[in-house]
Amino acid sequence: MQVVVWNENRHEKTNPVVADIYPEGIHGAIANFLKEDEIEVTTATLDEAEHGLTEEVLKQTDVLVWWGHQAHDEVEDRIVERVHQRVLEGMGLVVLHSAHFSKIFKKLMGTTCDLKWREADDKERLWVVDPSHPITKGLGEYIVLEKEEMYGEHFDIPAPDQLIFLSWFEGGEVFRSGATYQRGKGKIFYFRPGHETYPTYYNKEIQTVIKNGVKWVSPASTPTPTYGNVKALEQITEK
Repeated sequence: MQVVVWNENRHEKTNPVVADIYPEGIHGAIANFLKEDEIEVTTATLDEAEHGLTEEVLKQTDVLVWWGHQAHDEVEDRIVERVHQRVLEGMGLVVLHSAHFSKIFKKLMGTTCDLKWREADDKERLWVVDPSHPITKGLGEYIVLEKEEMYGEHFDIPAPDQLIFLSWFEGGEVFRSGATYQRGKGKIFYFRPGHETYPTYYNKEIQTVIKNGVKWVSPASTPTPTYGNVKALEQITEK
């Protein structure tokens, strides 16, 4: 399985708090724990040529992990279209935290993907609401994060194919924090935690979820459908 972890890599360059928490970048931290499962992982960032997502790179990518926040508008539309097409063809996509507002996620969802938010060191409890789902393998009933950015409903997304996690925050809000979709042949997993000023991606349970999510969205070996005008499969004789 070939995985690409994509990240803006902007906060790490401008915010010393983020640089201290993630000295190799958020993409580096995620890539490092994915490699523990002997997954082939590379990284790509916004300021690389074609954002590191050339046609050749995407052609070889089974799963794309996407983290973005402050520079969604800088992602070129032609690259978004390229990623969108690959998802329809079967490439898996894992969308993390504030990438809910990325061009690619909004394009795939067809909605604003807007929400409420508050950055105030809220305690978060992520409840597993579908314990039968493979993404929850190795978890208990919930995950506790002592400090995270709050995201609250209403989250303007289509009804998920499967709702995996529901978050509660100490301010009283709740949020659909883990949701899956299918678009074309591609599977999509949105997972909420991961604000840049918290060490969330070092949490072993969060790492387990992302590892499981990457495996779950990975392409299945299924035939590509035939489209367009075709000849009849059965022989037709004139009466």
